Amino acid sequence: MYRSFARHVYNNTRNCQPVFVHTTKNKEHSLAGWQCCVCLMSTTVKGRKSLPSAFPVLNLPLQPIYRHVYEANLRNSALCHKKYVEFSEKVKKGGGANAIARHTQRNKKLLVRDRLRLLLDNEDFLELSPFAGLGLPYGDIPSAGCLTGIGRINGLWCVFIANDATVKGGTAYPITVKKQLRAQEVAIQNRLPCVYLVDSGGAFLPLQSEIFPDKNQGGRTFYNEAIMSALKIPQVSVVCGSCTAGGAYIPTMAEEAVMVHRIGTIFLGGPPLVKAATGEEVSPEDLGGARLHAEVSGCVDHFAWEEKEAYEYTRNIISTLNFLLPEEESDESGKRKADEEPLFSSQELLGLAPLSYNYTLDVKLILSRLTDGSRFQEFKARFGTTLVTGFAKIHGHLVGIVVNNGELSYEAALKGTHFVQLCDQRDIPLLFLQNTAPASASTFSVQQADHNSNRLKAQGSMMSAVACASVPKITVVVGGCHGTDSYVMCGRAFDPNFLFLWPNAKVSITAPNYSESLFSPEEDKDTKENFEMILKEESSAFFSSGRLWDDGVILPQDTRKVVRDCLDIIKQQQYQLSTTKTNSPVLRI
Repeated sequence: MYRSFARHVYNNTRNCQPVFVHTTKNKEHSLAGWQCCVCLMSTTVKGRKSLPSAFPVLNLPLQPIYRHVYEANLRNSALCHKKYVEFSEKVKKGGGANAIARHTQRNKKLLVRDRLRLLLDNEDFLELSPFAGLGLPYGDIPSAGCLTGIGRINGLWCVFIANDATVKGGTAYPITVKKQLRAQEVAIQNRLPCVYLVDSGGAFLPLQSEIFPDKNQGGRTFYNEAIMSALKIPQVSVVCGSCTAGGAYIPTMAEEAVMVHRIGTIFLGGPPLVKAATGEEVSPEDLGGARLHAEVSGCVDHFAWEEKEAYEYTRNIISTLNFLLPEEESDESGKRKADEEPLFSSQELLGLAPLSYNYTLDVKLILSRLTDGSRFQEFKARFGTTLVTGFAKIHGHLVGIVVNNGELSYEAALKGTHFVQLCDQRDIPLLFLQNTAPASASTFSVQQADHNSNRLKAQGSMMSAVACASVPKITVVVGGCHGTDSYVMCGRAFDPNFLFLWPNAKVSITAPNYSESLFSPEEDKDTKENFEMILKEESSAFFSSGRLWDDGVILPQDTRKVVRDCLDIIKQQQYQLSTTKTNSPVLRI
């Protein structure tokens, strides 16, 4: 049997030249050599189907005993949905009616969402952090002044970063920079092509101290562009408006740039600065228009007479990228073949989104409304039951699922550590559904102190396992995101590929109404009450999303679709050809 296996390895790897380390022991080979063999063997099965699964079905209809909790959750979800719709309408209005009229009628430009309709295959894209910029100390900046997300261009998932010039004239605020950097981070982490639609007036100068000097501020955008180019992550820029000051570097550092006649300009200082410095009067077109940069400076590669032509150029550029996408299975009508749906309606998730920690129902009720066929293969079902772990498929993607089902105990943390390492070894993406305990456990006795110490050690082990796991990770906060338990469950600090919140979610160091343990008995009552008021306001999902602590608020009934899109996006990087060679970034003339 060993010889037949060796012959199989040889036949599959004889065209490659794995380099083995020569040592005194012939049995010792370098890890690189074995990795080469394994890599090549895995490429031979790309066209095959995954292993069939017959996971047990979670047949969990809603029981009458849950009715009062379910209905309370449903009422709260209705209130949260109303706020979600209110915020959605607000951000879609951009800078308001007057700014829209000025943008379209005087400046003859398309609105940012109209631009995306021309660029993307369809409007079914994954928008990131749409509520970013709302409720900030320096005022509301709808969508942080730019739309970011991931959509398909010629069938290829691409990140887009599109300035909305109707919001403060396209001026970049600190939250704008943060949102752009997060979009670039998503592109790097998932190796996604990136398209910039540039229409920016530069930084908002009164807040320059929060935009310019630090590591993760304005200059990081250009650093990321260089790093992405070196990593062979394609970048295309479309100049469809002002490109002033620091914004001028975005198209000049992209690998290919398209510029629109008359409305697109690139310069470090505009005509008013030229007149102030030299006394010379010059038009924006002569100073930095599309003709100048396409014919004289060479800063752009494609000249477009109008915006529609510019997006056609961009789509054509994307079609030249070195990706080999698989053919999607389709039905007779040509639509994507439907996957097995859950046994229960996703609308029922609205009543399973907890009003508070005390209104949490069995998490398997949520799983049975998310997974294909409501199937779930539980791991260590009888051990550490306050954490549910196991395998399931979501739209055909195999995932390892980790879900809170109570306080994260010592046994639950050990179980979570084991499961995360198991998924990492098998290269299975992880999905965390987070609803952590509202407050840290109190210590009232020596025995309790000993128990808490053991639990801390076990949670530390799980933190290490989550942090070091190299597989993709997606986190959805379905309830509470509190204290150190949130780190263990792959919170923002642990760098998941994507992190979303349900509208009912609470994000804070401790849950509202559970802050008593943070204060000493001698603490002033007014101080406690003031802190409780602050906690209730700042723990809201919308407060969190306004500050870009997540990738967006999603409705519970949309969770399955959003997770499917994320898994599709993450998987795409394996279809890019020749990613191993690291080059220096593309430099312009």
